[in-house]
Amino acid sequence: MEHFDSGSDSVSQVELTPLICGLPDDIALFCLARVPRKYHMLLRCVSKRWRDLVCSEEWHSYRQKHKLDETWIYALCRDKFEQVCCYMLDPNLSRRCWKPIQELPPRSLKRKGIGFEVLGKKLYLLGGCGWSEDATNEVYCYDTSRNTWSDVAPLSTARCYFACEVLDEKIYAIGGLGSNSSNPNSWDTYDPCTDNWKSHSDPNIVPEIEDSIVMDGKIYIRCGTSAVTSHVYAVVYEPSSGTWQHADADMVSGWRGPAVVVDGTLYVLDQSSGTRLIMWQKETREWLPVGRLSTLRTRPPCQMVAIGTNIFVVGKGLSTVVIDVGNAGNMGGVMMSSTISKITSDDDVISCKCLAI
Repeated sequence: MEHFDSGSDSVSQVELTPLICGLPDDIALFCLARVPRKYHMLLRCVSKRWRDLVCSEEWHSYRQKHKLDETWIYALCRDKFEQVCCYMLDPNLSRRCWKPIQELPPRSLKRKGIGFEVLGKKLYLLGGCGWSEDATNEVYCYDTSRNTWSDVAPLSTARCYFACEVLDEKIYAIGGLGSNSSNPNSWDTYDPCTDNWKSHSDPNIVPEIEDSIVMDGKIYIRCGTSAVTSHVYAVVYEPSSGTWQHADADMVSGWRGPAVVVDGTLYVLDQSSGTRLIMWQKETREWLPVGRLSTLRTRPPCQMVAIGTNIFVVGKGLSTVVIDVGNAGNMGGVMMSSTISKITSDDDVISCKCLAI
């Protein structure tokens, strides 16, 4: 097994210090990797070798490979002081509650239009702007295993109010508003292996973007509704050609709210009149109702995220409703669901993402 020391000790010292006394390191890893994620912070405190192991890419890969990884939800919010804040939820706990992530990068706290994305075991805050600040290209990275923030390579183009998605282990920052008005139809891709961004352009990308999803290995972005026709406009990225094309009009017609993909099926939360969940049926090419959500449980505007067949609808104050669409029973059209208590404040939810370790 490969050693996980950061390099400050000599190789001979590392080899003489097993992870668990009396066990080969591969057997020790077999045992330690089965410790639930909620105890990983405690594992880091045992020794330097354990800390380096828990914070390593090898640990992350091992847990994923052996299906030991656990998914937590991260929510980017804005509080009553108009400051950015971030919360975390472990959905596996018997008493589930949102917990704040402390010490966000100070320069990002007042910005709006910030991108929020997950890649591997890291969260990324990208771009943004302020009342007296043009769009920025700054990117911050939060290593969830180390509980630390750091700067990474800046965007090729300063952006705010843009789409962020991950495809083929790369982050895509698409469209939005920026200081470089000469090239508004652009997108950037980030490779974490090289810590480098590459810029691209396509005339089919428009600056005004409202939502985005990844489905069937393609990126879909929903643009602003036309004031003249009230039609929803969307484009789709084809990785094989590296170009953006107009998306299927029938599919796009029902995409008028936050969306999430579960087992290849697109679900949309329609918040225009109450709160109801609808799904896109590919075979019949039509939108079908899944059910209505109780107005007593949801606090729009909401965002959505999925873990397995469970959809988490997260509203104001992080009020959270969980729906299992794999077993979506309903009574009188109202879906059966469970709830997670909201926090004491009325923070607005900007975006939600899942991260598995």
